[in-house]
Amino acid sequence: MIRQNRSEHSRRHVLDAALNLFSHQGYRATTMREIADKAGVSTGNVYHHFEDKEQIFRTLLDEFWAINDSKRYPYTRALASGFFPGNLEQLGLAARDSVREFRSYIALIYVDVIEFDGTHIQKFYGQMGQRYARMFTGGGFEEIRKKLRPEVSPVSALLMTSRIFFNYFVLEILFNVPQPYGKDSAQIIREIAEMLRHGMVT
Repeated sequence: MIRQNRSEHSRRHVLDAALNLFSHQGYRATTMREIADKAGVSTGNVYHHFEDKEQIFRTLLDEFWAINDSKRYPYTRALASGFFPGNLEQLGLAARDSVREFRSYIALIYVDVIEFDGTHIQKFYGQMGQRYARMFTGGGFEEIRKKLRPEVSPVSALLMTSRIFFNYFVLEILFNVPQPYGKDSAQIIREIAEMLRHGMVT
């Protein structure tokens, strides 16, 4: 048991070190030796847990996908409240909190796009609508549908809301662009929520 705990502890250190390095300097610029040094273990220990660097990268993305599907993720918690689309402001705040808390993991998405042509993230984004549909099974979608215009799909509404809020906070938090729309984020959340509810055209 002690040996197993040490092994799990060592594996976690490797993943945390790799997450920090990949998110700050990219995949190809990071070596297994750097990961080992930052984790405080030998290179042999890294290879004991992972067959190669790409397996570490995939494991980190798999961790993030699992976090996305759990109540640990602020945005998922807000969605699970079941008040969409009445809780648009809450979703905006949850998107902000998600990017803040999991900034390093979200950076890996951009590393994957640049260095792997999005190979590792295609399935995740391709299935996002299905995940939202599963989240609102048992009549949840029908409740959402009642609050939307007849021609608006609940899945499309959820996907668009998520992308708008996350794109804004990726700019502000991950890309370090202060007030990218020229206003503080609280005001932007309110304005986006109003546009989603009522549209932009009179």
